[in-house]
Amino acid sequence: MLSKALLSKHLNEIGVHLDGQGPADIRIHDNRLYAYMAFNPSLAMGEGYVKGWWDCDHLDDLFYRAGRQKLEEKFYVSWRLFFSALINRLFNFQTRRKAHEVAEKHYNLGNQFYRQMLGETMAYTCGYWKNASNLDEAQYHKFDLICRKLKLQPGESVLDLGCGWGTLAKYMAEKYQCNVTAVNLSSEQVAYGREVCKGLPIKFFQCDYRDAATYNPQKIPFDKIASVGLCEHVGYKNYRFLMQLAKENLKDNGLFLLHTIGKNDSTPYCDTWIDKYIFPNGMLPSIKLLAKAAEGIFITEDLHNFGADYDKTLMAWYHNFKAQGESARDERFRRLWTYYLLTCAGGFRARGMELWQFVLSPNGVLGGYESVR
Repeated sequence: MLSKALLSKHLNEIGVHLDGQGPADIRIHDNRLYAYMAFNPSLAMGEGYVKGWWDCDHLDDLFYRAGRQKLEEKFYVSWRLFFSALINRLFNFQTRRKAHEVAEKHYNLGNQFYRQMLGETMAYTCGYWKNASNLDEAQYHKFDLICRKLKLQPGESVLDLGCGWGTLAKYMAEKYQCNVTAVNLSSEQVAYGREVCKGLPIKFFQCDYRDAATYNPQKIPFDKIASVGLCEHVGYKNYRFLMQLAKENLKDNGLFLLHTIGKNDSTPYCDTWIDKYIFPNGMLPSIKLLAKAAEGIFITEDLHNFGADYDKTLMAWYHNFKAQGESARDERFRRLWTYYLLTCAGGFRARGMELWQFVLSPNGVLGGYESVR
């Protein structure tokens, strides 16, 4: 069992106090938390917060401090990390059958709920806050950044793998006059996309990204491919397949933009609380794993890290979520989503996670690729 004195000692090292009055201080309401933390600290903290066993006024600040000082290393026993990594090496948790779980559990929660949290763009990935003053601007800037990095031209064909609610595809069709094929497993997201994109040259397919025979039966290569927020669900055993699939569906002179959250080490594991309650079977890639997967298939033309912008994005989502009030959801849901959004914001603020955009080409851009920021 983890003692109160030991927990207090480790927290004091990062300027946090038990039962204190500071913004990042922790107030324990149920002593069962200590025993649970000795077994699995990540799961214990998350489940304990959702159950009301403890509180903190500013979870984002708490997890920023913990992440910056690598507090988890004080609690995470080496055998537990080894076991988690071993299981992920032995088994593929991102198979076609398992891929449906995250769509049903997370992305199909309801379009109205997401519309209130995400804003008018319905973009559920990191915004680009350079020259942006609010969330919607940051998301439109991100859309345009992607289009400019892909060097989109009128009339080009674009494959959007994991298209979310279809709003990036809509932007490509309206602003750049492109023809878009959008692929997604979530029934709610595809239904929304089809509705808001009526009359535009966009075809939606509700299927797995691996089902190229469904969304490209004639094997006609696309001018450009974008994958925004899909790679986090692909899993390291499938990164090579994703690269090969993109290469096979892309013209020889085309470009592939891969937008993904990433982590700074290559150990294949997922945070246990996030895996259980938010993104089942998810896994964050590393640059090393993605580079290895792309080797011999693509040339990396550009790599852009704007992970610090995810802190601002998550905080904006949280404020939108908080503004919804508690009438539509129960207390458990409110605490769960509060914990998810704010702990992730703190993690990005501490730079424990990154946001990368890769621009890849099959044969190298003749004369070189002009980077866009």
